[in-house]
Amino acid sequence: MTLVRGCIGSLVAHQPLGKDVIAHAVDAATRDPRFNPVTAAEYPLLNIEVSVLGGGSQRQLPSRPAMEKKPLNHFHPGSSVLSFGTAGCNSGCRFCQNFDIAKARSIDKLSVGASPEKIAQIAASRGIDSVAFTYNDPIVFAEYAIDTAQACRALGIHPIAVTAGYMSAEARPDFYAAMDAANIDLKGFTEDFYWKVTGTHLADVLATIDYAVNEARTPEGEHVWVELTTLLIPGLNDDDAQLHAECTWIGEHLGPDVPLHFSAFHPSYRMMDVPPTPHETLTRTRAIALAEGLHYVYAGNVHDREGDTTYCPNPQCHAKLIERDWYRIIADRLSASSGGNGHCPQCGTAIAGRW
Repeated sequence: MTLVRGCIGSLVAHQPLGKDVIAHAVDAATRDPRFNPVTAAEYPLLNIEVSVLGGGSQRQLPSRPAMEKKPLNHFHPGSSVLSFGTAGCNSGCRFCQNFDIAKARSIDKLSVGASPEKIAQIAASRGIDSVAFTYNDPIVFAEYAIDTAQACRALGIHPIAVTAGYMSAEARPDFYAAMDAANIDLKGFTEDFYWKVTGTHLADVLATIDYAVNEARTPEGEHVWVELTTLLIPGLNDDDAQLHAECTWIGEHLGPDVPLHFSAFHPSYRMMDVPPTPHETLTRTRAIALAEGLHYVYAGNVHDREGDTTYCPNPQCHAKLIERDWYRIIADRLSASSGGNGHCPQCGTAIAGRW
């Protein structure tokens, strides 16, 4: 029987491949937080497996549009996104899904160099519509993200931030002025949860979300498009009281048209002992948000056509406008790319978003 004793992310060689394989194998054997470190006595017994992904592998998934994976369901649905990040993070989430990047101590082991102009040129040459700063929080490389955003805009490419929203008031104006859209995590709705599970503070995140939705503008004067995501962790942030409070705050401070994604938790990093989110929890929380008056509420990380679909918010209509199954768009009656005009074709109601 073979026992897995470690796995550390992906490898992009920046020196002779053999040296990088050795370095990553050592990291996998000694630094993977999910396993006890390999002992010296076990070294002769180790087998190292390296999986090589070819450049064509992404093209094998044409039915899974990248924009929905951010997730951004109301920002040019189905369009393509080039995603990248650096190393490190200013949050300490115990459930981090990208801990091999976010907790990295040496960027050299995880990255290759690319100028802002080079990133924009790569996206343009491949016909990609947007560039997303993601995987780790872009506020930790804010200057680089802003420079890249400006280079992207010069070529007609949308810059997007995927962020936890934990930043100072002084950092917000320059950062969000550089973005056309953002998905911001609202990880829970108590200070106790935020401090104990993420090492950050709820009030700072709420202030960022309020600013991003109500004040941030693009250079053209348009509101930055914002959607929110809450990862539901069983027993920690999925109780009715916390969810009602969150949805009430969103309605009162942001309005009902800001999309909210409830996402299913899967055990990771330092929370391997917590079970996955039951599908029923996503159904329940979505019902709570809709009952609180929010117009666009989604269930994520699961197959749920009802929870993934965009509906007309007019209670006399409720037509299906963009039907999805996970990240796959089945039917689109709304987007300009599909002949829509951002209005419900059945009743004429304007649908919030960028279409």
